[in-house]
Amino acid sequence: MKVFYLVLFSLLSFSFASSSKTLPIKNTPSHTEWNTLLAKYVDKKGNVNYAAFKKDSLALSSYLELLAKNEPTDQWSKSEKLAYYINLYNAATVKLILDNYPVKSIKDIKGPWDKEWVKIGAKVYSLGYIEHKILRKMEEPRIHFAINCASYSCPKLVNKAYLAVTIEKQLQEATFDFINDTTRNKIAENELQLSNIFKWYKSDFTTKISLQEYIKPYSKIDISTNAKVKYLDYDWSLNETK
Repeated sequence: MKVFYLVLFSLLSFSFASSSKTLPIKNTPSHTEWNTLLAKYVDKKGNVNYAAFKKDSLALSSYLELLAKNEPTDQWSKSEKLAYYINLYNAATVKLILDNYPVKSIKDIKGPWDKEWVKIGAKVYSLGYIEHKILRKMEEPRIHFAINCASYSCPKLVNKAYLAVTIEKQLQEATFDFINDTTRNKIAENELQLSNIFKWYKSDFTTKISLQEYIKPYSKIDISTNAKVKYLDYDWSLNETK
């Protein structure tokens, strides 16, 4: 009888050990370092003190390296992936500016969205790839109000990192703030003078509803669903603190 129990115990132990080896490891990186940098160098308007930020460029590189070593897996939730890629995009954009600073506009940098240099695991990607082939494929149009292109007309770079546990609230706030920001959109009941973001990515906002219907729940002003739409000029100058 003792032999039987010993054999049974051995089999169960082997089975548990074997199965535990195949269990996927879920390594979601901490965004604390990025949060600290944002709080230190980004103001409430989303403008960045790039001159001072350069002194902490090593800390920014360290954070990007952390993300590179902990790429998302199938075991990650959508919220975890959104937080990862939004933070990655924004942090990489800041690094791009710092590497070329001083610069008057991100568009003065050669191929800012096409050059492949952002590491994720063993591969490198461009900012454009992360935006169009990863984030936009996640079918969450509010990402357009969370990612920042280092320009005044872009949605502001919030001075807090995006986190999986709070991302729904953060995306709602980012969307509400952007739509009601009169420096980026001018909204009246029967006329919408909108940021070009709504023009460039219109298909992301209008998969099931009109653009007016998408904006209406977020707008402080009660707008008509038949309101005329016009688009404002886009200011590509660097979002630098003055």
